[in-house]
Amino acid sequence: MRKRWQMTRAATLLAALGVFAVLLAACGTDDSDDDGGETTAEANANNEAVTGEHSEFFDRQEMETQLAQRSIEPEDFGAGNDPWVQAIEPELVDTAQYKTPPKWKVCFSNAAVDNPWRQVGWTTMQAEVDLHPEIGEFTAVDAEASDEKQISDIESLTREDCDALIVSPNTTKTLTPAVEQACKTGVPVIVFDRGVDTDCPVTFIHPIGGYAYGADAAEFLVDNVDPGGKVLMLRILPGVDVLETRYSAGKEIFDNSDLEVVGAEFTDGDAAKTKSIVSDYIQREGGLDGVWMDAGATSVAAIEAFEDAGQEVPPFTGEDQLDYLQKWQEDDLTAIAPVYSNFQWRTPIIAATRILNGEEVPKEWVLPQPAVTQDNLDDILAEEEGLPPLHYALCGCEEMPDYPQRWGG
Repeated sequence: MRKRWQMTRAATLLAALGVFAVLLAACGTDDSDDDGGETTAEANANNEAVTGEHSEFFDRQEMETQLAQRSIEPEDFGAGNDPWVQAIEPELVDTAQYKTPPKWKVCFSNAAVDNPWRQVGWTTMQAEVDLHPEIGEFTAVDAEASDEKQISDIESLTREDCDALIVSPNTTKTLTPAVEQACKTGVPVIVFDRGVDTDCPVTFIHPIGGYAYGADAAEFLVDNVDPGGKVLMLRILPGVDVLETRYSAGKEIFDNSDLEVVGAEFTDGDAAKTKSIVSDYIQREGGLDGVWMDAGATSVAAIEAFEDAGQEVPPFTGEDQLDYLQKWQEDDLTAIAPVYSNFQWRTPIIAATRILNGEEVPKEWVLPQPAVTQDNLDDILAEEEGLPPLHYALCGCEEMPDYPQRWGG
């Protein structure tokens, strides 16, 4: 299975190296202590003249780290070489103090199941629990996208004699104190998906991140749109860290390319609004040469705007949602699907079993983040045949019991 997800990174690595050179030139910083050297804040401020305004989430050093991690070979932490048991440059921590005889009670505070990506992940997590008979009880609470409810949920779970607590935070800053309080109980805390501003969890599990996602999409358009081409950037929501960093990386790359970004618009994840925005830009600009998207939920609606206008669909980016992948294949589009690895929902359960067995885990468990490309599109769709259109292809669930029925197939 891993073979179809391996990143063909030779071209991407060359592109990333080129981006690094441009970024470093734009920063104008060095590692010396000379008085003429810029501080990070000064470098970011000066860079805005080149790259435009970034959000409060922008961190140049973290962006460069993520771009580099795309080409680093991950290490295995389980049987086989499946990506959900791999880690990039792991620093292992000792968990002997948490060794507990089974059967265990594992508890989970979930931010929400309010979109297809989270629904697919939640189904996959439950299937992973079923693979571990040493877990005697699995208690999960849904915060329904409410910080206040999740804070209360975590407080309640810390009183339930859980052997391990998994948290997928609704937001970063607001949930940090609740996670810190949970850590103080002595129960091993595992955070995944979104992070918190504390290093008290035993492990933090996540794919490479938003910068890598945004860069994969932008580099693809730079490679496939003629110089001077007009690109529209479509965003779902402001103020969400992983979405803001996707946009930041994309804008960095476009600003240092020969492409023209004609607009960056928020769609609210609404298909009708997305189609309307794209249609307006097609009319206003006389056409578009590429579309960059920070997520894939409305990619098909954006594509349909070109069809309605009687225009050829230009190079496109989306995500591994099946309706987009199927549209790409059926219409033979020039496209790519960066991925925020949905298979990460398996890893917290695996981490909990390792910790409760007293086995080492990475302090920061950085998972691979492959992309769907023309090279692996057909193989991926063949494995997802019969799944609903809102299913996410890289769920890592294809060889799990009750697949595909459990996932709506």
